[in-house]
Amino acid sequence: MSHKVYNVLFLCTGNSARSILAEVIVNRRGGGRFRGFSAGSHPKGEVHPMALALLRERGDDTTDLRSKSWDEFARPGAPALDFVFTVCDNAAGEVCPVWSGHPITAHWGVEDPAAFEGPVDRQRSLFRRVYQVLERRIDLFTNLSLESLDRISLQTRVVEIGRSGTRGGEED
Repeated sequence: MSHKVYNVLFLCTGNSARSILAEVIVNRRGGGRFRGFSAGSHPKGEVHPMALALLRERGDDTTDLRSKSWDEFARPGAPALDFVFTVCDNAAGEVCPVWSGHPITAHWGVEDPAAFEGPVDRQRSLFRRVYQVLERRIDLFTNLSLESLDRISLQTRVVEIGRSGTRGGEED
């Protein structure tokens, strides 16, 4: 029996840290049911070195990761998207392109570890906390019984997941 693979796009302004982390997490934790992508409204052009280091530390392959524009996912021939999640407040407030597939959307804002100014060990700690928040939310999401929920119920659930935990990684 063949199961549907759901395409999930994570958006942020720079596509250098949070959205990249989420893309990798959903691809690893999604059990083959989810295919993750990430993009930015104004991509930085490179993945943050600390995001790459954290992913490698966790055993993830970072070879093909790149910072890219959300325009790639609005073009003809782009994957039809089932879900689009913004992970930064700037991207949540921007006018997004029209996505192929009429995806369910939600805002899953988390603090930007790439913007942190201060000691490197504190920034590394923030990257880890942001990773944990995203991983927890993605685990909740990937464990939903998507096939048994109607569109409105599913929309409600993904919005609720985005409200779980605080921006810094602590529970509400």
